Amino acid sequence: MSYADDLFIKNCKEILENGIWDTTGPVRPKWSDGSDAHTKKTFCIVNRYDLSKEFPVMTLRKTAFKNCVDEILWIWQKKSNNIKDLNSHIWDSWADENGSIGKAYGYQLGVKHKYKEGEMDQVDRVLYDLKNNPLSRRIMTNIYTFQDLHEMNLYPCAYSMTFNVTGNKLNGILNQRSQDMLTANNWNICQYAVLLHMFAQVSNLEVGELVHVIADAHIYDKHIPLVEEMIKRPTFKAPKFKIDKSIKNFYDFTVDSFELEDYEYNPPIGKIEVAV
Repeated sequence: MSYADDLFIKNCKEILENGIWDTTGPVRPKWSDGSDAHTKKTFCIVNRYDLSKEFPVMTLRKTAFKNCVDEILWIWQKKSNNIKDLNSHIWDSWADENGSIGKAYGYQLGVKHKYKEGEMDQVDRVLYDLKNNPLSRRIMTNIYTFQDLHEMNLYPCAYSMTFNVTGNKLNGILNQRSQDMLTANNWNICQYAVLLHMFAQVSNLEVGELVHVIADAHIYDKHIPLVEEMIKRPTFKAPKFKIDKSIKNFYDFTVDSFELEDYEYNPPIGKIEVAV
């Protein structure tokens, strides 16, 4: 069994068996028919993934790995907030007529800030510190910028990364205010696992732990039958993660720089509607 499968099953069982419904009042998300999209939730799930042992992709169903990587590059490398720079349609529901999602995600990472070393955006500051100040306890990013929230078409869900070098290993903490467990859990885990691999490689470090903190971990009402079916499925061992070792510059990575070798997974579980 993939360790990602094991944690996903445990998390979902906890929500299904002990979670709390949010049906005491109106909620923001809606289904396509206009009805409220209610959830069963658990407060604060914390999962740890040792990336030196295996890549945390689930096998209960296929995670679209290339699209995961494409989106994380869109946010962290291209620093874009326009879906025209993205090769999937996952952000279409939040984009305006010009393709913009507002001052969100990649936009925030690309804003330059003043430091004593000069002007840098958040990504370049991380890259600088990992090479020049690896023992710093201040290596982090945050895209939950309050003065710009009114200009974001969707408030950031995964909003903060804290990087920490222990010995020669790069570790990271991903903070997430909210997560739709079925549609986004393994997607986000795979993305930030890849991100840690990228930062570690270009900083001459080994990859360590990814810690995922989810404040509101929930399963939508319409997703419950799908989750109940999925967590009963057989599982496979984790595939081997391959990265192009020749790349030394963060901005030279492409979607094709990564591969999952011998990735086995279960068939699709049917159409998954996304609440908007």
